[in-house]
Amino acid sequence: MKPAAQLVALKTLALCEIRRFMRIWVQTLLPPVITTALYFVIFGQFIGEQLDAVSGFPYIDYIVPGLILMAAITNAYANVVSSFYSAKFQRNIEEMLISPMPNYVILLGFMAGGIVRGVTVGVIVFLVSMFFTTLPFHSIVTAGIILLLTTTLFSLAGLINGIYAESFDDISIIPTFVLTPLTYLGGIFYSISLLPEFWRQVSLLNPILYMVNGFRHSILGVADIGPGLSILIISIFILLLASVSLFLLNRGTGIRR
Repeated sequence: MKPAAQLVALKTLALCEIRRFMRIWVQTLLPPVITTALYFVIFGQFIGEQLDAVSGFPYIDYIVPGLILMAAITNAYANVVSSFYSAKFQRNIEEMLISPMPNYVILLGFMAGGIVRGVTVGVIVFLVSMFFTTLPFHSIVTAGIILLLTTTLFSLAGLINGIYAESFDDISIIPTFVLTPLTYLGGIFYSISLLPEFWRQVSLLNPILYMVNGFRHSILGVADIGPGLSILIISIFILLLASVSLFLLNRGTGIRR
């Protein structure tokens, strides 16, 4: 398949994935915005006003970057895992596999849908946060890079989950028992400097901690972990999961019976 044809195939698949979640925006874009707005009201306004400043910032300012990233992570992951499993369930994926389209084009096409949905939700949540506070944006370029890399990473993670999923119940196991705990323990609502030394060291094993803190630093200019290390950690995981995803697609794991 020539490069020009591959580009057409990638564009077609990516647009299909984007239109898929845009057609049902009431189910895909609106719920995370409402949920995050409730976080702003409850934790930011009602509870946050009773708490001391964290790292020199009001509590609501401190948690907003984490909440933005949490919404982006959840939606990037959910978009790809549900879309890929649906393609398996409806046997559409078999048409892609027997076509001349290389597997890495399939990989990039599904990733594109997750990235666009994750970034879109992140931007919308940010706009909603402006009704509650004003963020200084220490480095908008770094914030954009971390948001893009993070949604890329969790789009890949969603694809791997979709590859192994054998039922609709399977696509919710990882988000419920792995992704949600890691996200809530990733420093969204607190600084790890407040933890005892043992738990602080344990927290450093959580990769989401680096993403949240890197994103927070790019917005507020303060965090437990700088953006440089955050970008490095995310990039390493992206390379790892991309390699695993491509290997599984080439092998036909979960697809070829």
